[in-house]
Parts: sequence; C-alpha cells; structure tokens
Amino acid sequence: MSIDPAAAVPVLLLSVRDEYAGRRWVPPGRHWPAQPSAVGGLDLVAGGTWLAVEPGGTDAPGPVAACLLNGFGTLAPAQARLSRGELPLFAVRGGRLGDLDFDRYDPFHLVVVRPTGARVLSWGGSGSRPAELELPTGLSVVLNDGPEGLAESRTASERIRVLMAARAAHFRARFTAEPRPEPLPGPATAEEAWGGWLPIAAGDGLALDDRAALVQRREFGDGRIWGSSSISLLALGAGTVRYDFAAVPAEPDGCEGWRRVEL
Repeated sequence: MSIDPAAAVPVLLLSVRDEYAGRRWVPPGRHWPAQPSAVGGLDLVAGGTWLAVEPGGTDAPGPVAACLLNGFGTLAPAQARLSRGELPLFAVRGGRLGDLDFDRYDPFHLVVVRPTGARVLSWGGSGSRPAELELPTGLSVVLNDGPEGLAESRTASERIRVLMAARAAHFRARFTAEPRPEPLPGPATAEEAWGGWLPIAAGDGLALDDRAALVQRREFGDGRIWGSSSISLLALGAGTVRYDFAAVPAEPDGCEGWRRVEL
C-alpha cells in the first residue's frame, strides 16, 4: 500500500491472493445481483470475495475498495461461523464495521481503501477486541500478522513468521527503490500505467519457494499445496479508480498476462 496525498493518484494497492490449490474461483466481475455495481473475484466455495471494488458514480459515493486477509487467533464456533468473504462486500457498500457480530468470524484483517487513505480493521477472534488503524503516508505492508506484522494476535509458527518478514523486507525495499507510478485513467496498458512496479508485483523474478517470494507455492507438510492464485493492482484518485488483474497459473512462472478490469 502506497499513500501520497499530494500525488495525482494518492492511493495505490497491491494485493496477492494466497490460497490452497484447488479452491475454485473466477476472475473479477459483477457477480452479486444484490450488489450490482460491486466488482471482485468470486470464491466459488463460499460465494464471497477477497477484494471488492465499488467504483461509485452519480448515485453512490466512491470509489472505495476493500481487501481481506485471514488472521491468526481463536476460530469462531463452527455452528455460528460466517464467511469472511462477505466482509469486503459489506465494507464497499458502506456497512458500519462496528455493527458486525465479530464473534461469528474467524480472525481477519480488512483493509478499506479510499482516495483519501486507508484503514485496517483487525479481529483476533473471541476474547480479543477489534482494532482499527489508519495507515500513514508512505509505504505500508499488511500481512496475515496485521499491519507491519504487529497485530495483537499473530502466528505461533516460527516458519510462517520468518517467511512473512522476508517477504515484507524484500518488497518494501524493491518498491521504495522504484519511482512511484501514477496510473491515471485512460487506455494505457498495465505496463505503461505501473511502470517499474509491474515486474516487482509479478514476483520480481524470485523462485516460488524463495523465503521472500511474493508469488509463492509451498507445502506445509499436510499434503496440500498453498500458493498464490492472483495479483491485483488498484489505483484510487478523486472520482477515479483503475484495476489491473493477473491470474497465477497452477504451475506458475510469474503470472499470466495482465488485464484491465472494467469498472
């Protein structure tokens, strides 16, 4: 996440979706009849999304986007559990986050982004309290351990903690070293819009099992494969939003071609 209030495009967001291989999904589109202007990828297991965009318009405030990360902590009771995938949709339609029945959700971090900035709502599960944080001007990293890896509820796995820290350190340095792009509205390709940030967002050439890999593929010992399935780049300015998307193939070498999502 890059926030620069003085820039022509004040807020830039990179989101990489990591999930178990085989969980079915479809690319971003207008998938929810009850929320027809919302755009996002559709999780075919639970019907929600990991990232939703409301472009706004004459009859709706906007633009606004919301991105979901799973957190660590106490799981919700199975018989009462709600899908976290509904949370980005709830946020972009203007739902009051304070009205959520938090105890029915597994731990999460919800990043809500507007042209004026971004906030992160973190929930560590039953016995904790929800926390909100306004992200500062500059470059911020939000992990499954929360903003900058400092959530109250964090992973107990040393291996996962090391991987997240390596990922954050490598890519913070790489994005900082490149000129900040200004992906203004228009017919520009993703390469033209995002400049030197695009190859970094696509994995920066790191091996899938490199401990700092952004686009990753790993086995954690239970026979299942965990890896990256898609990459999203969002740019939000006053009354404008740009969304570029790339799927990651099952046996990836970087990512598939970028496409601009219609909003």
